[in-house]
Amino acid sequence: MSTTTTGHPAISLRKMEETAPALVSLYKSAGVFLERHGAAGQRAAVYLVLDYSGSMKAYYKDGSVQALADRVLGLSAHLDDDGRVPVVFFSTDIDAETDIALRNHRGRVAEIVAGLGHMGKTSYHLAMDAVIDHYLDSGTTAPALVVFQTDGGPINKLAAERYLCKAAKLPLFWQFIGFGDPHSRQFDFLRKLDELAVPAKRPVDNAGFFHAGADPWAVSDAELYDRLVGEFPAWLAAARAAGIVGSA
Repeated sequence: MSTTTTGHPAISLRKMEETAPALVSLYKSAGVFLERHGAAGQRAAVYLVLDYSGSMKAYYKDGSVQALADRVLGLSAHLDDDGRVPVVFFSTDIDAETDIALRNHRGRVAEIVAGLGHMGKTSYHLAMDAVIDHYLDSGTTAPALVVFQTDGGPINKLAAERYLCKAAKLPLFWQFIGFGDPHSRQFDFLRKLDELAVPAKRPVDNAGFFHAGADPWAVSDAELYDRLVGEFPAWLAAARAAGIVGSA
């Protein structure tokens, strides 16, 4: 995958219509906001990290997690031409490392979860480590957008902060999304991660956070994509200036 900006989506509208017709409206909406934020035609790997802790049960049951996966696929089709998104499910440990593809997205989250065990606690750093390993093992030089969903803070805050700072030297941007009560103190840590000092703690600002609320279904596609890609271009520019991402 090239790091260049080509001016056109990685996967064409025609191919989307043939491969994943149910995602065409999401694909079109994602394209609007990539263009609005100056990232149309950008190439990037896209990862999805999903919280499988016990408190997430309702969000799996009501389809909120599948809906997020579909939206991320719609975005990914603009950035990466392989038609699939690597997915990490995490709780106390790593519960699954798999992928969701355009061709088999329908019900894929439920299919994966059906084979998983007990829903544990929330341990960010193990999921972050899994993404870093996958990215390094892939051999790509392209930047990566990591959509990291959770409904609360981690059991090991120090480790999570350390991994985020470590990852700042890599071409990875972490976009955290919170599901749950927006007034909960559970998300104070994510707000802290979003604001970690540059360059005292990390060479560039490599993370963003937004809250999708207690009912993530209520967040429109437009708002979600606006928030998903809003900080990514600024990070790309800073990472290029710092030599972390290759020139466009």
